Amino acid sequence: MEKFDTLSGIAAPMPLVNIDTDMIIPKVFLKTIKRTGLGANLFDEMRFDRSGKEIEDFVLNKPAYREAQIIVAGDNFGCGSSREHAPWALADFGIKSVISTSFADIFYNNCFKNGILPIVLPREAIDVLMKDAEKGANARMDIDLVAQTVTTSDGEVFTFEVDSFKKHCLLQGLDDIGLTMEKISSIDTFEASASAARPWV
Repeated sequence: MEKFDTLSGIAAPMPLVNIDTDMIIPKVFLKTIKRTGLGANLFDEMRFDRSGKEIEDFVLNKPAYREAQIIVAGDNFGCGSSREHAPWALADFGIKSVISTSFADIFYNNCFKNGILPIVLPREAIDVLMKDAEKGANARMDIDLVAQTVTTSDGEVFTFEVDSFKKHCLLQGLDDIGLTMEKISSIDTFEASASAARPWV
């Protein structure tokens, strides 16, 4: 998993509330266990019509937001089923952070395990960030995980809270496997000791 410390990127405004995981990546695309390739179908039913043609009005299809790395969203982002494919699709598309007033718990935790920083801010802050995001590609937001701040293109700063352990994992680029591998020497010692004590196992 890539390390996350700072990010300066285009933010796409998505003011819809209750964007669920089926909207993020429809169930028809859940046949894979690979983390790559799902970005092409991110928000598929909102991005494309039935013939597969792009819907011009959808924010990520607009020229100003095709390279967006941040989403400023409405309340309760990531609700619905617990599919980990949702953060996989976001990450594969290039989204590195989602900012909202609230997230579904399972989606929120899955983001950290896949290198995405979900940021919770109060409604007043989201309103400011949403307006800033509406400026398009000329306005870049800055996110600093160490300082725990989001800065608008106009220099307005908002501070967010994040669990210290989750913060550590993102800063170090550690998913669950990475965390386990940090203990590899202890694991090897235990395995060697266990094999010596019980050679018949």
